[in-house]
Amino acid sequence: MATVRVTKIFRFEMAHALWGYDGLCKNIHGHSYVLKITVSGTPIENPADKKLGMVIDFGDLKRVVNKYIVDVFDHSLVLSKNAPTDKFDDIREMFDRRTWFDFQPTAENMVVYFAGILQAQLPSTVKLQSVRLYETVNSYAEWLAEDQ
Repeated sequence: MATVRVTKIFRFEMAHALWGYDGLCKNIHGHSYVLKITVSGTPIENPADKKLGMVIDFGDLKRVVNKYIVDVFDHSLVLSKNAPTDKFDDIREMFDRRTWFDFQPTAENMVVYFAGILQAQLPSTVKLQSVRLYETVNSYAEWLAEDQ
């Protein structure tokens, strides 16, 4: 059987700021992110398997991506630990959904981070091929397995 790629698209809202940046993105602002995850594998050929003909059940892929990415980052604030993040401790009501990273939370760094998460969580029968994160309607960063 041939190798097949399948893609699932996710959407979430997230705020971030780029600490030390010299443009407008140094200010906290939000995006309506679109995340496209592509995996590949051989469709299941065993007639007794309930997933016959699938590389991965779209529902299974959805559960993994939602659990480890969308549910964590939707309506959250993401900043670099280099920013004075301790200032947010006193105002938990507005900042209880937050993540502080060891890296600058650019689209480029986020796709690498998301790829690492997914590679560790996806079944061994599928291979992560790409992670594409649209920060705006016409701007995205992409991680490709073939480049690694």
